[in-house]
Amino acid sequence: MNVDSSSDDRTANNAVRHQYRVLSDQEKAMMVALKDKGAEFIELLHIAGGNPGVDKQASRELSIAQTKIEETVMWAVKHVTA
Repeated sequence: MNVDSSSDDRTANNAVRHQYRVLSDQEKAMMVALKDKGAEFIELLHIAGGNPGVDKQASRELSIAQTKIEETVMWAVKHVTA
């Protein structure tokens, strides 16, 4: 089941966390903005590597950078949703 991350229905989409709180509209907007900026930065890495629109990064260095961006977004979203 896919649930939009900004939807209140996300509270039913996790087997580990037993409770979610409903986010305010401001928190939802912040979460979406953080994810959008992460996606924008990852796409910039693809452009830097000469692979725009491709899932795989052009080098190990860019792959590591992408992983770090994904981790950064995860922790920032965790802060907003905690």
